[in-house]
Amino acid sequence: MAIKIKQILDAQGTDTLLFSSWLTAQGINRAEQAAYVQSGWLEKVAHGVYKVAGANVSLFSAVSAYNSQLGKQCIIGAETALDIRGYSHYVPMGKPLAFLFTESRAKLPQWFLTTEWDRTIRYHTISLWTDNNLGLEQREEDGRTLLISSPERAIMECLNRPFIAQTLMDTYYIMEMLTTLRPKLVQQLLEQCSSVKVKRLFLYLAEKANYPWYKAIDTGRVDLGSGRRMISPTGKYVSKYNITIPTEVYNYV
Repeated sequence: MAIKIKQILDAQGTDTLLFSSWLTAQGINRAEQAAYVQSGWLEKVAHGVYKVAGANVSLFSAVSAYNSQLGKQCIIGAETALDIRGYSHYVPMGKPLAFLFTESRAKLPQWFLTTEWDRTIRYHTISLWTDNNLGLEQREEDGRTLLISSPERAIMECLNRPFIAQTLMDTYYIMEMLTTLRPKLVQQLLEQCSSVKVKRLFLYLAEKANYPWYKAIDTGRVDLGSGRRMISPTGKYVSKYNITIPTEVYNYV
């Protein structure tokens, strides 16, 4: 019996989650899984979820296993996706954050959110684009395949967060680093985006940064809606985009 689990661990590594349904598909039935727990090979993480006894499983490794073994789509996005690519303007204190996204009909299980990981989870369901796969990319990180947001998509995810006025200056600092965004993908994301707030803020910040890729965006094809958007109730009004933004962002040069 030990030969079976050893073969799997040789292929998967020991720092990963093992899901019961996936193990069954690999030829290890429920009774054998229980026997592996009883004999000390495996530890139970949650109902139907195991890890190698004593192993430290990182959050990224857990996300990778969740997606690959169960056919799910948990996305690493927003600041975390940007940070993976080196777009970070400060070093976080303490445990780093991980912004995770799924569609609302495919929510992460509660055990995943309450397990103690090496990163603090900030989890959101998202339906920001007509095609929710737009701007997603596969990336190898620490030997694991992750589904992450492209920089073009990730910066828009940042702008979609509640209380964006409190973090808009930090988001603009990141925008200043995004010198090589792909205008074709930016155009597609803007045209499919359902949030008027996100589209107006993105275009305002992109214009402020004055990068060449911004000049390739056809803003006439982007529906910016109607009515004023109060991002900050005591900020500065930008008539072109009909938004009121924090004064520190408006005055920053």
